[in-house]
Amino acid sequence: MSTLQEQIKQVIDTEPVVVFMKGTPESPACGNSMRALQALWQAGAPITGVDVLPDPRIREELSGLSGWPTIPQLFVDGELVGGCDIVTEMFEAGELKTLVDAAAEKSEQDKRENA
Repeated sequence: MSTLQEQIKQVIDTEPVVVFMKGTPESPACGNSMRALQALWQAGAPITGVDVLPDPRIREELSGLSGWPTIPQLFVDGELVGGCDIVTEMFEAGELKTLVDAAAEKSEQDKRENA
C-alpha cells in the first residue's frame, strides 16, 4: 500500500464522517460536493472534508480503495456510503441523520474509553 493510500485509509478509519470532495467545506468547488455538504450540515454531521483537487493522485488512490469512481465520496464510521445522490436520498428519507449521529456517538465513546 502506498503512503498516500495509507494516509487516506487513516482518515477514513479515524474520522466518524469524512467527505472527499472538490474544494473544502468552507469553499466547495462543485455543485455535487455542495449538495452533499448541505445534506450533511442539515443532518448535523461532524464533517471532516478532504479536498481532492490539489493532488490528482488523491482521487486515483481513493477510487482504488473505495471502488467508487465519482466525487464526492462520503465515508461514515469507516464505511463508504456513496456519492451526492445517495447522500441526498438518505437525507430526504431521514436515514442520514441516524447514520451520522450513531457514528459521532461511537467516536465520542471511543475517545472516552481511550482517554
